[in-house]
Amino acid sequence: MKIAMVGSGYVGLVSGACFADFGHQVVCIDKDQAKIDRLHAGVMPIYEPGLAALVKSNVRAGRLAFTTSLAEGIRGAEAIFIAVGTPSRRGDGHADLSFVYAVAEEIGTHLANDAVIVTKSTVPVGTGDEVERIIGERAPAHRFAVVSNPEFLREGAAIGDFKRPDRIVIGAEDDFGRQVMREVYRPLFLNEAPILFTGRRSSELIKYAANAFLATKITFINEMADLCEKVGANVQDVSRGIGLDGRIGKHFLHAGPGYGGSCFPKDTLALLKTAEDAGSPVRIVEAVVTVNESRKRAMGRKVIDALGGAEAARGKKVALLGLTFKPNTDDMRDSPAIAVAQTLTDAGVEVAAYDPEGMELARPLMPQVTMCMDAYAAIAGADAVVIVTEWDAFRALDLDRVKTLANAPVLVDLRNIYRPAEMAAKGFTYTSIGRP
Repeated sequence: MKIAMVGSGYVGLVSGACFADFGHQVVCIDKDQAKIDRLHAGVMPIYEPGLAALVKSNVRAGRLAFTTSLAEGIRGAEAIFIAVGTPSRRGDGHADLSFVYAVAEEIGTHLANDAVIVTKSTVPVGTGDEVERIIGERAPAHRFAVVSNPEFLREGAAIGDFKRPDRIVIGAEDDFGRQVMREVYRPLFLNEAPILFTGRRSSELIKYAANAFLATKITFINEMADLCEKVGANVQDVSRGIGLDGRIGKHFLHAGPGYGGSCFPKDTLALLKTAEDAGSPVRIVEAVVTVNESRKRAMGRKVIDALGGAEAARGKKVALLGLTFKPNTDDMRDSPAIAVAQTLTDAGVEVAAYDPEGMELARPLMPQVTMCMDAYAAIAGADAVVIVTEWDAFRALDLDRVKTLANAPVLVDLRNIYRPAEMAAKGFTYTSIGRP
């Protein structure tokens, strides 16, 4: 089957490469000539473990190609995926659908055969109806269907998630759309991946509801961590205790500095606006968004407290270890590290930082922060070391070396990757999240 993937960003490139690895003929399309040139040269526009090798092998096998021409890329394609960005719109927080609709117009203009148009981008309820209208006005001579197929890829584990999904959601309104999508995902039938067929609007809402629920779990355990600190409980014990309940589950119950990334912040906002427009507000999600935003700066204040308070902190140096919103990605979007660093610099604290993959993207977002070549270079002369992102490289720091390099043995662990008793035995003044 020939598949066209319009948009060669995170979702489009990973999906396109995986479909090609299944044996489909895939063309990834992007307007950014420089990005396509880099892909032709084997240079990935994002960091994702295993992606470069996957792309290279499928290009070599002749199953994966890249182009800037949508007309050329969709020619003969039986399934055309829309995988462009839907960032939060400035001013009101709605999902910006301008890229999705522009692609729909171009598909309608150049469609030369029967095809299923698949919305892979995360879009509000009803977007598929508008995409169908736009294409129908421009391509009345050809049979087409518009299908919703949301992605559930975790950055840092996207290839595994695509090839071994816990579910595939397909929102289709007719048999033509369903039949083509069955063929698209036929290689996964051997893995017995559960495929859920729904109506298109239900599929669109499933993505937002899933992300909002996960964001709620994160925010809930973070508030429990704050309560644990007040009453002398241990949030990790609380998390294990409630996670063993099968109705709750253990995932997304790790206390930390708040959620960030490309999905949760914008998708919770978009869901709020969709619900507001529908006259059915979602108060729980409203609270989640508010609490999460305030938490990020609160983590900066936690560091200031570890330095002895606002007056004592001024003029001191802090080392931030980890800048991306999570490990195994270079994604800096809405990373808690941005707010933590800003809170510290606002308080007159000098900030040095190191991240294994994210510093290039972090520099323009954090111009006041000194980027260092490794963790120990950032730690040198620091009055406190702060772990913001739980990269594996930070899980086994040479603590004796840290004490030698730093001005003071102060460590603030916003991911709870070290044990309080062991840190005390090493002579550190240690602060973590929700633990006595």
